[in-house]
Amino acid sequence: MMRRIAHKYLFLFLFLWGAPAWAQSPDYAREKRWADEITPAILVGDAVYLAQESGHKFLAIYAANVKPRAGVIVVHGMGVHPDWNLINALRSDLSEQGYATLSVQMPVLAADAKGESYPALFPDAAQRLQAAVKFLRDKGHRKIAIAAHSMGARMVNHFIANGNAGDIDAWAAVGISTGVYLQAETFKAPVLDIYGEKDFPAVLANAVKRADAIKRLRGSGQISVAGADHYFNGAEKELSRHVKRWLDNVTR
Repeated sequence: MMRRIAHKYLFLFLFLWGAPAWAQSPDYAREKRWADEITPAILVGDAVYLAQESGHKFLAIYAANVKPRAGVIVVHGMGVHPDWNLINALRSDLSEQGYATLSVQMPVLAADAKGESYPALFPDAAQRLQAAVKFLRDKGHRKIAIAAHSMGARMVNHFIANGNAGDIDAWAAVGISTGVYLQAETFKAPVLDIYGEKDFPAVLANAVKRADAIKRLRGSGQISVAGADHYFNGAEKELSRHVKRWLDNVTR
């Protein structure tokens, strides 16, 4: 009897001790700090707040265009915000070159969280992407594309693979590290796989697999940007040019 009780409490201890490793939830306080910091300094577009199924409202930056070719959801990488570095350049450049852009705050964890903890947030990310699609539809955009960087591209991969393939007309994945596109069998829209010549090892190592996964999708392609690193430091404009040129072809 005592042994059974001991085992019961040992299991409870291990359960509670192990929970934080898998039961991750977004760091809303960190999101708010980002929002408070960046919204006063937005130069292109306007801050809007979208609501997800849970009721949580999150920041997005919407830049309209008089005659947009499409609405483009812009998705940042791990632990940053919707006006961060290359995301700012991408959303601003596209909005000035014929597209309406909606850059969304994706769920984040604490600053010291590792990448392997982020997949627990993918369902939350999917809710935010659904809200972003609805926002653009309500604005009258018939065609919707996504441009997503790094962990954000993995979040989009999950979103599309879980019943949302029909919502997206084109997807530019920037520096995605996975070897395959999970939705390749059901997603029929064009995919641009673009990464830096000096990108992270995982991105470079899986490039051939990714190219193979999208080669049957009409309008799809892969680009390695010479000299660029994972964050496209100093090559932000070149990234925007490649994405814009590709979008022009696939959103006609």
